[in-house]
Amino acid sequence: MKNYYEILGIQKTASSEEIKRAFHQLAHKHHPHKGGDEKKFKEINEAYQVLSNKEKRAQYDKFGRVFESAAGPGFEGFSGAAGPGWGFNWGNGGASGGEEGAEPEFDFGNLGDIFEDFFGFGNKGADQKKNIKKGKDIGVDMEISLEEALKNSEKEIILSKYVVCGRCRGIGAEPGTSLNECFSCRGAGEVQQMKRTFLGSFTQWTICPECGGDGQKPAKPCNVCRGEGRVKNDEIVKIFIPVGVDSNQTIKMAGKGDAGKKGGTAGDLFVRILVKEHPFFERKGDDLFATAEIGFSQAVLGGEIEISILERTKILLKIPSGIESGKVLRISGKGIPRFSRIGRGDLFVKLVVKTPKKLTKRQKELLEDLRREGM
Repeated sequence: MKNYYEILGIQKTASSEEIKRAFHQLAHKHHPHKGGDEKKFKEINEAYQVLSNKEKRAQYDKFGRVFESAAGPGFEGFSGAAGPGWGFNWGNGGASGGEEGAEPEFDFGNLGDIFEDFFGFGNKGADQKKNIKKGKDIGVDMEISLEEALKNSEKEIILSKYVVCGRCRGIGAEPGTSLNECFSCRGAGEVQQMKRTFLGSFTQWTICPECGGDGQKPAKPCNVCRGEGRVKNDEIVKIFIPVGVDSNQTIKMAGKGDAGKKGGTAGDLFVRILVKEHPFFERKGDDLFATAEIGFSQAVLGGEIEISILERTKILLKIPSGIESGKVLRISGKGIPRFSRIGRGDLFVKLVVKTPKKLTKRQKELLEDLRREGM
């Protein structure tokens, strides 16, 4: 048998206010639309429906169960008055005739909206109006070469996006015409809406559907943008590429996304950088890796070889005598400049001893002499 008091984490002597407060806290924590556990959320609701009702609580305290419908007074609104998609099967002979003791079943289609309104999860008032008018963010990919990551640079791209209407300058009204107060919201941009829930009836403010939250309507909509304040067009955007940037790093350009409706805030542009593969160097973080071949005599006697670096110049690399094939030498400060930090990574060169496939007569004679000497 379920212990409703334990489920809500309260004492058997808890007052109605304590029950309600415990329910609100647990529902907030375990709401499925907020990443909570659905089964736990059902248990919390089931416990609250019983303990918040005087008659049901008395039955539960005496018999350990409730014999009447769990829906009870105040739940008639969910049979259709609140609109489609608000059906509940509460079990214990609930509103939809579930079997006794069955797990409560919920349609969470609209329940998430109720809790967003009740607990304040959703955006309200000014924030909601801003979001409606705000332009969308845009995401693009940009390829750069490994050499371009060595210094700050700038590139241009052409974006097809919403821009502010040049005729009405984003207002949405035909030039020379007026903006009139919305008759539905009387200029407030919001209207009141009544909702009935299992927690009771409450009023919330919502965006005016007539004016879209502006509080005003143009006497004559702009002929170009049809009152939206923006039009689709191509725009050249300059993108700053910072030194040391790597693949899959994203550059945010505030306000370079779609223009907002009727003067609303523009969205942002997000540029994902993709660094092209290099034919000679492999990049790992700020370090570079390369391979260089050396001859047999260089491996034995040592010496110096020329190697290319990313700046397309050459440097001398000292080879210690007796080095083995596969040995890696490190050259400090010849890697990639560190992103948003001082300094550079390193260059690691793997040495591979080259075995000649064709030898001259003299080379063969010398190798024979070496073999006779035990080499």
